[in-house]
Amino acid sequence: MQPLQHSEEPTAARPGRLRAAWRAAHEPVTGVSRRMRLAACAVPFIVLPASIWRLPAALDEGFGLGERAYVVALSLLSEVLAFTAIGLIARWGEVFPRWIPFLRGRRVPTMAAVIPAAIGATILILVFTFLFIVSEIRGTSIQGDDLPVGSPTLATGWEAAWYYVCYTPLSLWGPLLAVLTVAYWQRRRAAENAPAPTSVSDAVGLPPLACVIKDRGEHACRETTAEKRRGSMNRT
Repeated sequence: MQPLQHSEEPTAARPGRLRAAWRAAHEPVTGVSRRMRLAACAVPFIVLPASIWRLPAALDEGFGLGERAYVVALSLLSEVLAFTAIGLIARWGEVFPRWIPFLRGRRVPTMAAVIPAAIGATILILVFTFLFIVSEIRGTSIQGDDLPVGSPTLATGWEAAWYYVCYTPLSLWGPLLAVLTVAYWQRRRAAENAPAPTSVSDAVGLPPLACVIKDRGEHACRETTAEKRRGSMNRT
């Protein structure tokens, strides 16, 4: 019976480790509002439909092995990039995780996160928010050329509806990332500009020791004066 118990322990502990890793990856740091948390968690789900929409193309017989690998890699890369939005609210976006060699435990420079996020948000807004909407209105490709044969925007019926359901949410990716980037920069700047506590009592929010001693001394003096007055009244 003992070997059976030992073999079950790793299986039972695995879900606990997964839940702990999930919480560590998604738990927001102090100062993150509920709106920013919802915005960050929404980004991967906004990108997911488009990633799923592309996957059936990997099974198309007209595609070669390289093209199929490209479609799968593009979908996976899109989800990885979308997940980085969580880093703008989580601790691993401010302190390097333990699994990163040479940098583990060190604070992430603010601009090292803000600059890439700002560039990514600008590109996403330009491509998926502005050019995507304009090209759909004009009936052209993003480059301004005529739509090629087999373009999903030329489809009709449920195929066209499925395409727009999956790709339209991408127009929100850039704006949400921009909002999260600004909030991240403001939060980090406020933390860096906050005055450092000059004593342990300041750090924990307690009054200085001298003030405590002074207050106690004044209280003791008042008690002594009251006792003297009562004593004089008793003698009289």
